[in-house]
Amino acid sequence: MMPRSVCGSAAAALLAASLSIVAPATSANARHADGASLIGAGARQYKVTVSGVSMTMFTYRPSNCSKPDLLLVFHGLGHNADGYRDHARWLADRLCMLVVAPLFDKERFPGWRYQGGGIVDHGVVQSSNAWTGNVVLGIVDWVRRTESRNLDYYLLGHSAGGQFLSRVAAFVPTGAKRIVIANPSTYVFPNLTMAPYGFGGVYSANDSAAELRRYLALPLTIFLGQEDTGDEERNDSPPAVAQGETRYDRGRNAYRAARDLARSRGWAFNWRLVELPGVGHSARKMFASRQAAAALRP
Repeated sequence: MMPRSVCGSAAAALLAASLSIVAPATSANARHADGASLIGAGARQYKVTVSGVSMTMFTYRPSNCSKPDLLLVFHGLGHNADGYRDHARWLADRLCMLVVAPLFDKERFPGWRYQGGGIVDHGVVQSSNAWTGNVVLGIVDWVRRTESRNLDYYLLGHSAGGQFLSRVAAFVPTGAKRIVIANPSTYVFPNLTMAPYGFGGVYSANDSAAELRRYLALPLTIFLGQEDTGDEERNDSPPAVAQGETRYDRGRNAYRAARDLARSRGWAFNWRLVELPGVGHSARKMFASRQAAAALRP
């Protein structure tokens, strides 16, 4: 089944988000030598206008580097983007990265649109113009324009944010140097299971192989806490359970399925599996580990 068009203001807002994100300069911002504004040092908060819709960005700029790369951080089910920004500060300081953690509120971004990436609604594949991953590209554009440079960027998501990034990686081509998917409940498996759990229904038969090949060649890391075996806030729907019993199992299964398909087809495979012993479903502990830095390595 090929994508069908989506009507309504929500889809229009998401399409506009990918094209016209603008942030006002504030007096708290740092400045370029020519007086233009930068994203401010330390922890900040910005209201970004998305075609008349306000979106909040929580940012952190380290003081120990002048031209940081960009690290976009995607929150979990609690929609606590400010907390995720704070969890990533150690990584920012260590790796010279500017953290931007966007808030995807649950009213405009319910589960199918955030965790599911807006790919499928009630069994219907949506227009690619309305996929939520397009917003990621718009945020990158905002940061680059605000910083006045074409800085490299990395994507890091935990739990629900990891589910979202799995859909971004599978369906929305980006220029990210590394995509890190940490402890999600579900993945896009490299098969023709119905989206958003696989590639089924999204592309024609001729295009599916090319998209699978692109997906497996991505610089993608599956980052797992080895003790993430509980069921708290876990998606245990039938398609999710089919991927494995626990989040830990599902991550290992997704990695193996991708590796084995790439080997069988002779395709490039640039995924990485990084595991953290002794840690469960905790973004704070995951992000504060040396394994997190390894997971982000290009």
